[in-house]
Amino acid sequence: MTKTIEHLAENFWNIRGDFKIAHVINIGTHMSLVRKPDGRFILIDAYEPDEPDRTELMVLTDNGSLIDAVLNVHPFHTVHCKFVHETLPHARLIGTRRHHEQKPELDWDPALIEDVATQQQFADLFDFSIPAGLEFIPEDQSVHASSVLVRHRQSGIVHVDDTLMYLNAPSLLKLVVPQPKLRFHPKLAEALQKRVGAADEFISWAKNLARDWADTRIVCAAHNGIAHLTDQTFSQAIDDALEQASDTLQNHRNSLS
Repeated sequence: MTKTIEHLAENFWNIRGDFKIAHVINIGTHMSLVRKPDGRFILIDAYEPDEPDRTELMVLTDNGSLIDAVLNVHPFHTVHCKFVHETLPHARLIGTRRHHEQKPELDWDPALIEDVATQQQFADLFDFSIPAGLEFIPEDQSVHASSVLVRHRQSGIVHVDDTLMYLNAPSLLKLVVPQPKLRFHPKLAEALQKRVGAADEFISWAKNLARDWADTRIVCAAHNGIAHLTDQTFSQAIDDALEQASDTLQNHRNSLS
């Protein structure tokens, strides 16, 4: 088995996993482990890792006993929540409203990660951001463009599910397609709220994110890799993503004018 846990900074690890569309196309998934100043840990997202990642995770965290909380930050990433909760029954299991609805049998903490009050409980470690102008939990279950983005303050590493994607093509395809870039979710058009101003609010949110998190050099994206920003800044990467989505955003404006 291939080891897919990456130690990206002194107190930040990212664990990559498989997630296949129609059991064929592997777009990947992930979770991140963050060590707090007191030596205990927070897990971001849920995934059932294979060996040897599971072994390393357990060694790092004293068989999981040092993990205080699991923050599930994407409302549509629910598959592995049961495994993580059963593995770490002592840890606070925090999710979105949809996690509670989809997995009511689990012992969810009443705090919701999309709420500012919940985020403030972890403000010593993380910055959080939710895209403006998007439906956080759309009625269309296939639209996964919105999530809670998390930035580890000490390392400046961003953990994101779906909202920003990093499509790392297989090596053979790299000969004929551009190198991977950060891009907004392909269903951005469907995620935009059906009202005037939503597109502009999204643009404003993205530009503010680029400014506020400007020193970010690593972005861990669920789908499907880790972006090391060596040839451009985070601000430039967000500007590129906005430019790539410009037609989608303009079409939304036009449809409501």
